[in-house]
Amino acid sequence: MVHKLAFIGFGVVGQGLAEILRDKKERLLKQEQFNARLVAISDFKKGALYHPEGLDIKKVLEVVEQTGSLDAYPETAGLIRGWDSLKTIKESNADTIIEVSYTNVETGQPAISHCEAAFESGKNVVMTNKGPVALAYQELTALAKKHSVQWGFEGTVLSGTPALRMPEMTLAGNEITEIRGILNGTTNFILTQMDQKGVSYADALVQAQRLGYAEADPTSDVEGYDARYKIVILANHVMNTPLTVADVSCKGITEITPEMIEEAKQEGKRWKLIATAKKEDGAVVAKVGPEKVLSSDPLAGINGAVNAIAYQCDLLGTVTLSGAGAGKVETGFSLLIDLIHIERQRQKVGIL
Repeated sequence: MVHKLAFIGFGVVGQGLAEILRDKKERLLKQEQFNARLVAISDFKKGALYHPEGLDIKKVLEVVEQTGSLDAYPETAGLIRGWDSLKTIKESNADTIIEVSYTNVETGQPAISHCEAAFESGKNVVMTNKGPVALAYQELTALAKKHSVQWGFEGTVLSGTPALRMPEMTLAGNEITEIRGILNGTTNFILTQMDQKGVSYADALVQAQRLGYAEADPTSDVEGYDARYKIVILANHVMNTPLTVADVSCKGITEITPEMIEEAKQEGKRWKLIATAKKEDGAVVAKVGPEKVLSSDPLAGINGAVNAIAYQCDLLGTVTLSGAGAGKVETGFSLLIDLIHIERQRQKVGIL
């Protein structure tokens, strides 16, 4: 059973998945019967390729590494160049669209339109873009269901760490009454540096930028906006509550000072940027903001650019998951998690 894939966007994350598919081809085929075939790529900057019989992943990665473009991919019979993203989604023979385009997190576009086009064309989607999931979860979930296709977005919360798949699969049967988490590695790195090295917020931010943990404009991270999108996704998907971004109060870490860090230490506590979604009186209340957490709290020991989530379960108590929240391979792996899940479902129903 061949699983045909089309990439919309082919930046760091897309190439990370392509490298995994190249390097683990035989293992995936043997262990999961997952026979992936790359049939199309459409990238706004790098160009576009489509071949219904498949592209050579090794050659694709080579030409992109050497030239930064798909233009040098060798001509073969049946190869089509130049399709834009929507034409690739609608007219290629892909089974699943890998949506990793550059997307405006405030509008969710163009990824929302890409998802809509894919679902209406009978194609599955896997993605790592937070915006579409946080802003249009209910609508896109309903559309995927209407067209009997699957939608995977594991990588939108903690990259390859299974923050969505784990509660869905292994905590099934529990009622999850609260989710608390460190959902942004950049802010956790900054607070760790302030706590362990005694540096100021400004100096810790500069170091985070130098190491590539923070963008040149770090606003989305340090003001808590990134964590807010993620807690909205968790509330919708894990707690099945139609929460919106506007429902979540949000405050960042820019006002945390070394004096506040030291005062917390004297109290046996540490500052962390915590995102919370909690069931209260039949509703879910969510917020993002800096909190002093006791040193005995599992989240207090999460240091550096690492993320963690604690799920409060009625049967199992508190279950804490931690792991990488970013990275080329890690985020590429999150897409693979979703692809394997889709492939297992395809095999169950005997899709050829």
